[in-house]
Amino acid sequence: MSIVQAQKKRRGNNEVAVRLPSSSIATSGPGSGLRALQEEDDEEPRTSSLQAPIMLLSGQDAPVYGVKFSPNGDVLASAGAEKAIYLWEVYGDCANYNVLRGHQNAILDLSFFRDGRTLATASADKSGALWDAHKGKRKRKLPCASIANGCCAGSMDDHVAVACDDGSVLLWDARQRKPAKQLQTQYALCAVALEGSENRVFAGGLDNVIRGWDLRTDEVVLELTGHTDTITGLSLSPDGSRLLSNSMDSTLKAWDVAPFSPSERCVATFEGHSHDFHKNLLRCSWSHDGEKVACGSADQIVHVWDVASTEELYYLPGHKGAVTEVDFHPKEPILASASSDTTVYLGEIA
Repeated sequence: MSIVQAQKKRRGNNEVAVRLPSSSIATSGPGSGLRALQEEDDEEPRTSSLQAPIMLLSGQDAPVYGVKFSPNGDVLASAGAEKAIYLWEVYGDCANYNVLRGHQNAILDLSFFRDGRTLATASADKSGALWDAHKGKRKRKLPCASIANGCCAGSMDDHVAVACDDGSVLLWDARQRKPAKQLQTQYALCAVALEGSENRVFAGGLDNVIRGWDLRTDEVVLELTGHTDTITGLSLSPDGSRLLSNSMDSTLKAWDVAPFSPSERCVATFEGHSHDFHKNLLRCSWSHDGEKVACGSADQIVHVWDVASTEELYYLPGHKGAVTEVDFHPKEPILASASSDTTVYLGEIA
């Protein structure tokens, strides 16, 4: 593949890219401005509003563990071992317009609230946090007794669930100073998913079991077994009827979590990705229409599957380290992927 650097023009201290053909790869990073690389290839029809089919967001100085689109799709947040949250514009030059700092250790997960303004994070500094993405400030700290491995903001109210190393799920109300609930298990929890109605919360971790609690009674109402190693990622489908789980056994499973479902809850298993000795918390996600799934993988590849057939639709190279998280744009056919190579990619798919 032949890649040549496109011509640039200067605006102040930053470099910006000129308009590029659709076969381009554009890269951006704080301080260094935007660079554009043109791949000598036949032009293909565009499917998104991205400036180029692939945008490389660089400038973070440490592995990136999490990446999320805002609910309206205009903003991308990424975070990781640098202990900071980077906020990026999704369209145009994909400028990094703010960096939020406050955690004292790696940020392991992040989640937008439904308003698109409040952002929740979980950190190895034994805390979660709520951030105002518009003002660029931390709103409050959510203290935990152990490492906070995962978080998930609710879509109906001001609640966020945090999964911790001590086996607890802490449910916080953004309007209160203390956790509204604490649900306890025996083993460390690595991932959490909060139902849209906020009636149930799901968590999984070291014992390979996914548990679902009814938040009206605080009772475990569902136990999903089938994975043979640690669960590292959980994600509910857009309609809330299915739960996706990524595991260190190198399988991705979809579960029927609707009430009164048949006893066999596992409805699909997706294979092709991998975990390795680094034991990273590799996350997973659904497309906005619920027809595709994707997850992180240690083989440096972004894997995307068709839900109905379980066939792999996309095998996307480019990262030089483990892919830690993949997120689907809420409106357009765009994928965001974070990696331990310190970069984030935005790419359009068909």
